[in-house]
Amino acid sequence: MIKKILIANRGEIAVRIVRACSELGIKSVAIYTDADRHALHVKKADGAYNIGSDPVLGYLNAHNIVNLAVASGCDALHPGYGFLSENPTLAEICARRGIKFIGPPAKVIHQMGDKIQARQAMIKAGIPVIPGSDHNLENVEEARKLAKTTGYPVMLKATNGGGGRGIRRCNNEEELTKNYDRVVSEAGKAFGKPEVFLEKCVVNPRHIEVQILGDNQGNVIHLYERDCSIQRRNQKLIEIAPSPQLTEAQRQYIGGLAVQAAKAVKYVNAGTIEFLLDSDNQFYFMEMNTRLQVEHTVTETITGVDIVQEQIRIASGLPLQYKQSEVSYRGFAMEFRINAEDPKNEFLPSFGRITRYYAPGGPGIRTDAAIYTGYVIPPYYDSMCAKLTVWNLTWPGAIERGRRALDDMAVYGVKTTIPYYQEILKDPEFRSGKFDTSFVETHPDLINYSVPRPPEQLAAAIAAAIAASEGM
Repeated sequence: MIKKILIANRGEIAVRIVRACSELGIKSVAIYTDADRHALHVKKADGAYNIGSDPVLGYLNAHNIVNLAVASGCDALHPGYGFLSENPTLAEICARRGIKFIGPPAKVIHQMGDKIQARQAMIKAGIPVIPGSDHNLENVEEARKLAKTTGYPVMLKATNGGGGRGIRRCNNEEELTKNYDRVVSEAGKAFGKPEVFLEKCVVNPRHIEVQILGDNQGNVIHLYERDCSIQRRNQKLIEIAPSPQLTEAQRQYIGGLAVQAAKAVKYVNAGTIEFLLDSDNQFYFMEMNTRLQVEHTVTETITGVDIVQEQIRIASGLPLQYKQSEVSYRGFAMEFRINAEDPKNEFLPSFGRITRYYAPGGPGIRTDAAIYTGYVIPPYYDSMCAKLTVWNLTWPGAIERGRRALDDMAVYGVKTTIPYYQEILKDPEFRSGKFDTSFVETHPDLINYSVPRPPEQLAAAIAAAIAASEGM
């Protein structure tokens, strides 16, 4: 069994991994930049090392991070998500230095990170894929020619993209021509490779993904699906497990597809197969994420499987603890990404000091956070500062529990997406469980919420009123 893990990440996911290590009796080592010296993961880990003054590059220097893992006596490294988590170079360096990488082999990360190679692998495995190009586009003329064959609208995508970046919808030839160079540029800047491909645009699909686990003995299971259709500009906001939109037959079908896809590429560790479901109830493979997902919490909540601990066990060479027949789900779970953003101002980031933080509690509530009262959210990283996960036996019950938990949760000093989510939970379409990826775009009125007065302001007003009355 692994004895000591270096966590090559920050924020709430680093805290999550520290907790998994603690329960397994494994020592944890955190890394941090100067900007993160007061971060919660630094305080919670068994040890912590400064990786420099640059707030971003420190977390992206694979050689330095692996050197630190070796120097600090770690025998494994967990990449979390984001940063280097889907960079095959990190896995390769770990293998050379004798450090167990808690994730799939570098070869699989490279294959499934390249969207063209991933499409080819899925076609070979008999998995339905969206019609599109089977190679990187040479130029805009080739893109225009292919688009005439598939029909508009089409999606231009970075071949090595992810996280909702490097994607543009083109409704006609004029938009395709205008966006081509832009997407190529975005692909080069964001992912280091100015390579793009084209797919038919599935209009207003439902975004359904399946969590899988695979071990080194060739066993693969799925942990059912998550519905990620509530998203803005390809960035997920609310995730639900299981999907309230699927029948049991669809659920079993897509779970089987995910296992088939993972076995086809000899997948090991935790991963996610993402699908689009069109209006004709046809599933299409979209991509595979070769890492832990932000929204893994909802899957853990409905199945009882600790995905992070399973990752560590698999990396230790142990077989899966569960057979597919032993995995079941119960109830519904929803995860809300609590972002330090202002929905009323185009979701602009709202960084700064948290003057008050109140975490919700009660039955069926889970909070994964990296914040505390007095913590200063730095401006260099993703705006997500916490995740709220709620569970209930029924879909209506999960909605009401989510509403109550969001009412209980309070983050003051910065603006957050909490009040926006409260409005979403009131919407009849959302409550019916019938929605697609166009939901946010087609419900702009949900931004028109009123924000209650912060409790410290209310307390000050009451104190002033009392003082005034006593002076009369």
